Amino acid sequence: MPRHLTSLLDLSTIELMSVLDTAADLKARYKVGDRPQLFPGRVLAQLFEKPSLRTRNSFEAAMVNLGGGGIFLTTAEAGLNGRESLHDVATVLSSYSDIITMRTFSHTLIEQFAALSSCPVINALSDDRHPCQALTDLMTLREVFGELAGLHIVFVGDGNNVAISLATACAMTGMKFTLAVPAGFELSAAFLSDLKARYPDSDVSQTGDPHEAVATANVIYTDVWASMGQEEEAERRIKAFTGFQVNRELTKSAPAEAKFMHDLPAKRGLEVTDEVIDGDQSIVFLQAENRMHLARGLFTWMLSADS
Repeated sequence: MPRHLTSLLDLSTIELMSVLDTAADLKARYKVGDRPQLFPGRVLAQLFEKPSLRTRNSFEAAMVNLGGGGIFLTTAEAGLNGRESLHDVATVLSSYSDIITMRTFSHTLIEQFAALSSCPVINALSDDRHPCQALTDLMTLREVFGELAGLHIVFVGDGNNVAISLATACAMTGMKFTLAVPAGFELSAAFLSDLKARYPDSDVSQTGDPHEAVATANVIYTDVWASMGQEEEAERRIKAFTGFQVNRELTKSAPAEAKFMHDLPAKRGLEVTDEVIDGDQSIVFLQAENRMHLARGLFTWMLSADS
């Protein structure tokens, strides 16, 4: 059976750390000009309902750097607009591919596709989960801080797919996670209950006071207030998130050494100011760079099982 990554819960903590170790090793080799052609002739198929800069290009660059190549399909091109059944699309596309990445609105679609696929399927983003971003964040945090256990990550903003996956990542690796969020946009009680059941020692909490939340933060993290598909809610969300902008005033409430993270794209002037995202404490563009290195590590971990 192929390995799939539809959410972080598809991985054990040991497997998660193995992916990070592999990615870190490949990055170190890359930095000295060593690009091992581990998977010549392998094919990455990308099936996207949503546009992307980092996700599409980091995955394709990762496969090219490992010796393979990639193809890209929109929903219409893949036939997922009703032209063909999901069974037929998944069966055919996986017969041509070694790995499939999917960037969709529906998380259930990815789970159903993976169940039908004969090759590994990776969730490159859904409305409910963003596991590859969380893995990239962990890779970046290890690079900056050395160890993960004991770090305090404060996510200021919406309890969205990024927050859900990052909270899961923290629970799996011994980090403290706090979501600073206005009422009505929190992580669901069902998600929190399930996470606590899986990881009883996890420290995941929510608060409506961002200044209090960041007081002991090692990292302040934010994301856009309205994700793709929520454009009609943008005005309402901007009003609701007033007071949750990551700016100089908020960072003064945090330890001086606290780092800033954002998964990008950023709406500068809304969830974060220029002086923060471009400031000395920002590791945002290290995160973006690591998307490609994490993808190389993930591909290697997945395909090595089938080699």
